[in-house]
Amino acid sequence: MTLKYNENTFEVTIDKLNDRGVGMTSIRRENKRGKVKKEKITIPYTLPGEEVKATLLPPYKKKIARLDEIKETHPDRIDPACPHFGRCGGCTWQHWPYESQLNQKTSMVKNYIEEKGFNPDLVKDTIPAESEWNYRNKMEFTFAPDGSLGLHELFNYRQIIPLETCLIASQPIVDVTLEIANWVKRHRISGYDKEKHEGMMRHALVRHSRSTDEMLVAIFATESAPEKVKELIASFEEKFPNVKGLLWIKNTNLADSVQADEEELLLGRDYIFDTLAGFRYRLWWDTFFQTNPVQAEKLVELAIEMAKPKADEKMIDLFCGVGTFSLPFAKHVKELAGIEIVDTSIQSARRNAKDNDIDNTLFYTSDARRGLAKVVESFGIPNLFLLDPPRSGAGGKVMRRIGRAQPDRVVYVSCNPKSFAEDIKELAQFGYRLEQVQPVDLFPQTYHVELVALMSRVEE
Repeated sequence: MTLKYNENTFEVTIDKLNDRGVGMTSIRRENKRGKVKKEKITIPYTLPGEEVKATLLPPYKKKIARLDEIKETHPDRIDPACPHFGRCGGCTWQHWPYESQLNQKTSMVKNYIEEKGFNPDLVKDTIPAESEWNYRNKMEFTFAPDGSLGLHELFNYRQIIPLETCLIASQPIVDVTLEIANWVKRHRISGYDKEKHEGMMRHALVRHSRSTDEMLVAIFATESAPEKVKELIASFEEKFPNVKGLLWIKNTNLADSVQADEEELLLGRDYIFDTLAGFRYRLWWDTFFQTNPVQAEKLVELAIEMAKPKADEKMIDLFCGVGTFSLPFAKHVKELAGIEIVDTSIQSARRNAKDNDIDNTLFYTSDARRGLAKVVESFGIPNLFLLDPPRSGAGGKVMRRIGRAQPDRVVYVSCNPKSFAEDIKELAQFGYRLEQVQPVDLFPQTYHVELVALMSRVEE
């Protein structure tokens, strides 16, 4: 079937899932000049093999189609639990049983490393989450121009879906967020309009400590806190005594990001405590900390198990953050150096080390690429490297610096199997062999998967 230029509705079979876990297919369509071209189309909320009816959405250059009808259903398809499914961009795999999600994540990791020439049999089955729901300890919500508070629509960043619930957040996070939403609605306070650059309320960020039950709330707005915020403070004190900190953060930046011009502490302190793998951490509103701490502990345990750190060894933790891996590893090695570009995270890492009576660590604020060589020069060549980079990966230059340093072992913790495979390909040319890869599911109902992998230097 070939679509005419002005035809946008079609029936098709879903071929596969793309890198973001979204159904993909191809259609043949005429352009303005009548020439037929093959176009790759993404159709959210579909599964491979399903026959569907769909309609292309403007702007057509994005090649995204709306699912209109499922003509033939995947045998594994289930009814989603969340009322926001089909619009919300947060949990796009709710129509798939959890076991199927895990199998897909394992296959995804295998495919990426096989593409780069590694043995897919080294990849073990994905470790499931202890809970498929209510696992997140941090959420960021956005205000719509009418003041409603919710989450972004899939593929439509400017559209906000008003919050009724969020099944992947802890229930205390949902309760506190709804309290904020009701306060804004009651007082008819405007939300920020991203196109007109006007309006007051921008974001609400809520943290919840699994271990201490403490909560931290940060409200972002274009203006300073109004007098009526006293009502919200009073309701928090009455209904949510576990809210240990409430911040009002002024943000006048045109960019729609969570950032601060001025901070005003309205209640309690500006941080909370949480624990991970037996270590205590202080968390501020902008602290990076694993959002699924139960599964994050498994990452730490796996990393230590693979690395087999020794008491006489030196170690470098690249992209160390606040010391999530540094502190547990420091108990097993002679010396550890952590490198992180965000200075506030380095300050937190130093404070966290002190709070946990750890005195064999050094933390450096530095860019990974430029700072690594300097740290190696002053600290010495480590026996062990650990890196936990952002989704974009460490990059070729960083991996080549690691390779030239010739540590005995490299443990790579990744939140993106595609960039992971690209990075370890760089390391392989320096005489390193991939030993094992263990995916871990930190984000059920989504396509995201974490992994821990070990590479060892092959002796000549």
